[in-house]
Amino acid sequence: MIGVSRYRLQPTPAQERVLLEHCGHARFVWNLAVEQHAHRKPGRKGAPGFAEQCRQLTQARAEFAWLRAGSIVVQQQALKGFAQAMADFFGKTHRRPTWRKRGRGEGLRVVAVEAGDVRRLSRKVGEVRIPKVGWVRLRWSRAVPEGVKSYRVTRDRAGRWHVTFAAVPEPVPAPDTGEVVGVDRGIAVSAALSTGELLKAPGLRDTEKARLLRLPRRLARAQRGSSRRAKVKAAIARLKARETDRSKDWVEKTSTSLARRFEVIAVEDLKIAGTTRSARGTVEAPGRNVGQEAGLNRGVLAAGWGRLVERLEHKAPGRIRKIDPRLTSQTCNARGHRAAESRQSQSRFRCLACGHQDNADASAARNIRDTAAGHAVAARGGSPLGGPVNREPQHDRLLVG
Repeated sequence: MIGVSRYRLQPTPAQERVLLEHCGHARFVWNLAVEQHAHRKPGRKGAPGFAEQCRQLTQARAEFAWLRAGSIVVQQQALKGFAQAMADFFGKTHRRPTWRKRGRGEGLRVVAVEAGDVRRLSRKVGEVRIPKVGWVRLRWSRAVPEGVKSYRVTRDRAGRWHVTFAAVPEPVPAPDTGEVVGVDRGIAVSAALSTGELLKAPGLRDTEKARLLRLPRRLARAQRGSSRRAKVKAAIARLKARETDRSKDWVEKTSTSLARRFEVIAVEDLKIAGTTRSARGTVEAPGRNVGQEAGLNRGVLAAGWGRLVERLEHKAPGRIRKIDPRLTSQTCNARGHRAAESRQSQSRFRCLACGHQDNADASAARNIRDTAAGHAVAARGGSPLGGPVNREPQHDRLLVG
């Protein structure tokens, strides 16, 4: 499994101009490949593959000086990335690759990285060698993984440059305590643990949220193409990047903490893609409660449901148990009685049968933990959360007749 280690780049203005040229060349080559495949029709000759496109790129570089001034490695890797995107599309794992636009998803990839292409200068400063750019400084926030063979340079919409190294991550050692923890994911509480801990993913502060509401109105009044409009767009991008960074930082710290503290981590087997699907529908059949569904989708994505489990699988491979989430929030962890009315609110659970009270999210997390640990399994393997159950032999009936 390949992981990534991302570092903040600090290019000079001259280096930034060359990096933007590299991004423009990669975008140009990618869009040409998209255009070639767009003209492919049934009965026509098939679109050229990666090898043929590389030959065409060599001819184009010989003819156009501005393209020849760029890096052949960057341009060929753009074609390689497009070929992989098409393979993913035909494999039905991704959508068809589309056009790239300037300012969105800017980046370039470099391969055949040698050991001396990354070096450390001081405690928090390092350098990476980029073709046709030279040595570019980076913030040495942690050690660069050993044996890296490639890296990717990206520029986000807030104007920040990053370099990402691909490497096989080292898993977090298991504590060898045999302890199992259940994790219930939600909106108000991002992750509730069976230990009673309620964790919330940080987002924007109230003042930042208010500013994020004002900025789009200011953007709507700005003239297209003006410098004022560009400044407002940059301000919006910085706020959204800040929100994303905080969420990712929380996911990294939470997943590392869980992997270090518990030997087995049980989570709900949620279908997040279906949960966050838009409810707008079509013109003929419009959706219902579209506004509420959109707010719920934003909450799910902000809580980092999918990213948390993904990072747990990276850091604790083989120690993650995915549990059927049905009825876990309606089942009493003390007596096993199940009733929808027992969950009286988002945070309050009170069993109608025995009167047991608990935090609703923590109670669901304990049910998830017990199911993973095997304590809540019914007789002969039946599910304690409903569904068909294999019954034990009835001794009295065997004696009849």
